[in-house]
Amino acid sequence: MTRDAACELCAQPGGLLVHRTARWRVIRAADADHPGFYRVIWNAHVAEWTDLPPADRGAMLAAVEAVEQVLRDRLKPTKINLASLGNVVPHLHWHVIARFEWDARWPQPVWASRQRDVAGAEQRLALPLDLLDQAVARALAALA
Repeated sequence: MTRDAACELCAQPGGLLVHRTARWRVIRAADADHPGFYRVIWNAHVAEWTDLPPADRGAMLAAVEAVEQVLRDRLKPTKINLASLGNVVPHLHWHVIARFEWDARWPQPVWASRQRDVAGAEQRLALPLDLLDQAVARALAALA
């Protein structure tokens, strides 16, 4: 795996580390407006989806699917947003975001301007974030 000390995603996990394998890791992003926001990050410098061999694409997509399923089962969101749109870091990564009609930017994308102020978004979730992280970690561990 290539590492670069100047690369943000080589130097640090990129959020709260939930699960790590030799090829990829899953973090929860620190986003008060969207507390159910996870990223599946490829550990090595790979910029594009088709740069990964098919077996690696399958492994990464399985992780994305596992995170999505936990969010759907545990949080019952209005929608799940999936996106792979990193332009700044050379690490392929997928955003897996639980969205709710009450969230600050609904129905716009998470990077859009706020549509409303929402206090205590984390407390609106069906379970505490530490328990959600544990459920995500269990689902990811089951992939091995």
